[in-house]
Amino acid sequence: MIEDVEITDNEFLRQFELEVGDNMARIEYALQDRKIFLTKYFMPEEMEEQGFRNIFIKAVFDIVKERSISLVPTSPEIASFLRSNRRKYKNLLPVGINI
Repeated sequence: MIEDVEITDNEFLRQFELEVGDNMARIEYALQDRKIFLTKYFMPEEMEEQGFRNIFIKAVFDIVKERSISLVPTSPEIASFLRSNRRKYKNLLPVGINI
């Protein structure tokens, strides 16, 4: 099922990864204090067309929530997703940050 995806946290490259077939999507990040900055988003067009964008970003947000750290979206794609899902994920933002 498309929702049952496995996200890998590649700590060496500081990126979350989602592999589907020969394609790999990634969200690069930087950790600072108790915050994770989601800096770059890349997803092959084929995966976008299959509807993996929201699934991937939601899964990464869930990982951030489990780790009890704040999320700072510096990537335009991530910020756009957060704006669209503000109610569900606004508690992940650090105090004083509004999207």
